[in-house]
Amino acid sequence: MPDEHTMKVHLSYGDKTIELPVLNGTDGPSVLDIRSLYAQTGLLTFDPGFTSTASCESSITFIDGDEGRLLYRGYPIQELVQQSDFIEVAYLLLYGELPTLSERARFSEDVTYHTLVHEQISAFYNGFRRDAHPMAVMVGVVGALSAFYHDSLDIHDANLREIASFRLIAKMPTLAAMAYKYSIGQPFVYPKNELSYAANLLRMMFAVPSENYIVNPVLERAMDLILVLHADHEQNASTSTVRLAGSSAANPFACVASGIAALWGPAHGGANEAVLAMLSEIATKERIPEFIKRAKDKNDPFRLMGFGHRIYKNFDPRATIMRQTCHEVLNELGIKNDPLLDLAMELEKIALEDDYFIERKLYPNVDFYSGIILRAMQIPVSMFTVIFAVARTVGWVAQWREMITDPLQKIGRPRQLYCGKKERRFIPVEKRGR
Repeated sequence: MPDEHTMKVHLSYGDKTIELPVLNGTDGPSVLDIRSLYAQTGLLTFDPGFTSTASCESSITFIDGDEGRLLYRGYPIQELVQQSDFIEVAYLLLYGELPTLSERARFSEDVTYHTLVHEQISAFYNGFRRDAHPMAVMVGVVGALSAFYHDSLDIHDANLREIASFRLIAKMPTLAAMAYKYSIGQPFVYPKNELSYAANLLRMMFAVPSENYIVNPVLERAMDLILVLHADHEQNASTSTVRLAGSSAANPFACVASGIAALWGPAHGGANEAVLAMLSEIATKERIPEFIKRAKDKNDPFRLMGFGHRIYKNFDPRATIMRQTCHEVLNELGIKNDPLLDLAMELEKIALEDDYFIERKLYPNVDFYSGIILRAMQIPVSMFTVIFAVARTVGWVAQWREMITDPLQKIGRPRQLYCGKKERRFIPVEKRGR
């Protein structure tokens, strides 16, 4: 619970003055508790996009955009990336503490046990067109999990919530790989229990029954890093969507499907796709100065995608980590003749040296580097946001679990500033004129 009543704000409205308490969390800005505002004044607040509104209490993830900090349960993302892996980070997000050796082993086993999906789900994919966007498939298939695993839908049963959590985290890579395989007409590949979470995802995407597939450890580590960096990011659009759906007591599979739908939006999860689209538009190194000039022109609608961040006003700590991995992957794969990747590296170099970008702190962000890495790993652009969804599922599940047990939780019901017609009388059709 936040520390409250240490300070009060006095608000005068008309001939009335009211007191509103200030709540202090453990880090970040304090918040003004306006729960009694309407009852005391008849006023509502107006905050499009909820950019100045704390919609919940949470102890999972903290972002300090001014200082470029990202903490999972208090641990800096840089330390987790260097010393941990996705399974351990998933445990941390779900339970609040890093696991012991035995806890980690048990958790890994529980997740691995649930990686297979019901065999009838394979037939479910046949209902989609082969050229369907993989995110469209994921919205449908994940939402349909509640029809296959209806034995874990009671959200008020802690044990069933646990089982549903394992199922979502474990099955997401399997479903994602199946969406990809279906789109290219290849047979589905079953998970292998001895592989890591990241290695399993890569193998299910790229292995074929006619050949042995050995996961490249550099690519495995890069994929694990991408999953860790995208595992959670506070109350963003898709996480807020999961919480809002969950506030109605919807089942967890439906909640996560709603999160996938929100993530699909190009303003949210599609940013790394937009980076590749921008690079394709620039096309050659010779045209970079032209597009740099356009990016500096406030009257030109063109924007450099993958630079700067709405939350991080200094630098994106995830991008600093991703940049090193990006170069490691390119070196490992020996990619020297990919025009798009060469173009990306040249654009990065110019942006990091240009005073315009330096002064405005428009550094390459995590989407810039993740898009380049995924392309280098031969993952198609249409799958970029799917990989993001696989990573973010653990954050969605952790946030959903926290919300379910929050005694302050109510069904989400934002209010509005109504600007329509005032009340008026109905006119019969014969009196409305011709």
